[in-house]
Amino acid sequence: MTKTTTESERLLGLEDFYRKQLLESTIPFWFPRSYDREHGGYLLMRDADGTLIDDDKAIWIQGRAAWMLATLYNTVEKRPEWLEGAKLGYDFLNAHGFDTDGRMFFHVARDGSPIRKRRYFFSETFYIIAAAAYAKASGDEHAARRAREVFGQCIAYRNDPNLLPAKFTGLRPAKGIGVHIIMMNTAQQLRETIGDPRCDELIDDCIREIETFFVKDDIRCVMEQVAPDGSIIDHIDGRTLNPGHAIEAAWFILHEAGYRNKDPRLVDLGCRMLDYMWERGWDDRHGGLFYFRDVYGKPVQEYWQDMKFWWPHNEAIIATLLAHLVTGEERYARMHREVHDYAYRHFLDTEHGEWYGYLHRDGTVAQTAKGNLFKGVFHLPRQEWYCWTIMKSHGK
Repeated sequence: MTKTTTESERLLGLEDFYRKQLLESTIPFWFPRSYDREHGGYLLMRDADGTLIDDDKAIWIQGRAAWMLATLYNTVEKRPEWLEGAKLGYDFLNAHGFDTDGRMFFHVARDGSPIRKRRYFFSETFYIIAAAAYAKASGDEHAARRAREVFGQCIAYRNDPNLLPAKFTGLRPAKGIGVHIIMMNTAQQLRETIGDPRCDELIDDCIREIETFFVKDDIRCVMEQVAPDGSIIDHIDGRTLNPGHAIEAAWFILHEAGYRNKDPRLVDLGCRMLDYMWERGWDDRHGGLFYFRDVYGKPVQEYWQDMKFWWPHNEAIIATLLAHLVTGEERYARMHREVHDYAYRHFLDTEHGEWYGYLHRDGTVAQTAKGNLFKGVFHLPRQEWYCWTIMKSHGK
């Protein structure tokens, strides 16, 4: 009699699949051809076949790529080309990423000449994790010191937004979930590479903010922004949800639960967040996750609201895997199968490697770019690396 494979067995059988995709499809698409040996950093704005479509550089994407390369060196194999590549990005960020006020640019030309700077400090957070991972890989004490210095600056920005350029709020001030999500994961990465005594307290505070103000159990939802008292702002911007972003926050919290010996409170919180936003974000007709939804089911302003972007699916693949591993519940293995199968059927380019970034609602490719100012060497390789790593660890 043939033994029926359970969803859990099927999921854990994907360990080798993620390893192969990472090392034989995703990373080879980018490197070594994206190393900019003339100006430093990486040339990442590429079409489906790897053709360069623009030689500008997004600072946060440069940081993400440097982090990925250093992380591969630290955790997979000490390949000299990965360490050399991480240094290429780290050195470029130091030479061209910072303005005279100590804040980082968002968008620069190939040679590092500044083009654009934004109010938020996400470029800085990716510098931190890149510098910390590179410090661990290389033993560079200056890199470790810089990671901790910029981490301190970001803590200050989070605690006192007045340190950043003014943002006009008028009669409708709001607080967003994004800062707490990104600072939680920045602290997690710093803690896991070079360590910093501020990490645990900051992670606790970020989780407390998310749980207190943004998770709405009464309507089974995670808000992107709320009024300062946590109430819902009943206007288009205030009602707009980003299911993939909340699911990313959910897996950061589930990761933290695992770090804390499956802390039951964090397991419950992370799973609730995943459940709520899967219910709101999953497209029952065509599959995949919608990009935006309205909390009350009203029309969403952004015209791409029903498109399928690559990165929410990377986050959902991780979140469903973690939810299954920490709870043992088969339903999370089934959810993982749904999102994994959808993503690798529709986003993966089997000819050239890597994923397309943008699909229409029906799953057809909307445009062919693999890299731009927002997509690069991060969400997909992080997902494949993380899933492979956590499955390998779980099997021991």
